[in-house]
Amino acid sequence: MHFVDAKGILTGGKGHFGMNIYRGCSHGCIYCDSRSKCYQFTHAFEDIEVKRNAPDLLEQALKSKRQKAMIGTGSMSDPYMHCEEQLGLTRKCLEIISKYGFGAAIQTKSDRILRDIDLLEEINRKAKCVVQMTLTTWDDQLCGILEPNVCNTRRRVEVLEEMRKRGIPTVVWLSPVLPFINDTPENIRAILEACAETQVKGIICFGMGLTLREGDREYYYAALDRHFPGLKEKYIRTYGNAYEVPSPRSRELMNLFRSFCREHGIMCTPEECFGYMSVLPDRYQQITFLDE
Repeated sequence: MHFVDAKGILTGGKGHFGMNIYRGCSHGCIYCDSRSKCYQFTHAFEDIEVKRNAPDLLEQALKSKRQKAMIGTGSMSDPYMHCEEQLGLTRKCLEIISKYGFGAAIQTKSDRILRDIDLLEEINRKAKCVVQMTLTTWDDQLCGILEPNVCNTRRRVEVLEEMRKRGIPTVVWLSPVLPFINDTPENIRAILEACAETQVKGIICFGMGLTLREGDREYYYAALDRHFPGLKEKYIRTYGNAYEVPSPRSRELMNLFRSFCREHGIMCTPEECFGYMSVLPDRYQQITFLDE
């Protein structure tokens, strides 16, 4: 872990902003796209870069904005990885978001988010708060291999249930689905049923597969060699150096996914989910009305 003074904290605009307090991650997920060389890390991925002045930058930015908006975090680095326990920068930023009446959309795999459930509830009461949880693998043993340094799927479902009890809306990322590993109807259905039970608003799925590129691919293949001997060679024969790596069962699994979501009234297109998460309630109602 090392500290830097960032020049800015918010990206984007037009009513929706992004924020990453940390750079790198300690969760060790074997498929993590953020390891890709295109992101130009100049330090080891596990050597977390901490933007120590993030709260100050955020306060400066929000107090000067007249129009309230949603602020997303967690797209590149989990805001609730291990160092957050000691540093508390995510919590400080949430306090500022609440202070100025902005909304928040937070993506994580960690149950550490429960520490801040009081703030999430407060933000949701004042504006809007959406908690996004990644679910990939129902089998706990397999989850420990794919996502070794973070709580398992069943614990994440418990987090979703706690959010439901507090009236905090949730969205699930069903991604990635790894060919020949967790791309089974049984796995997908178990996750979908948990989503229905916890009344998630939407599920984001870009397809049943994953993406691999330089940096990410090498790390993933090394993990396959350790845990699934011979599977790397099958990937190379099947996909070569392709960026998109779809499951051979992609059509079957996507049909299952879409039909389940329609049956249970769950948003299931990225456009729907991102549209819901990117705007405050009054603005979302206006957009929905105009689209009808």
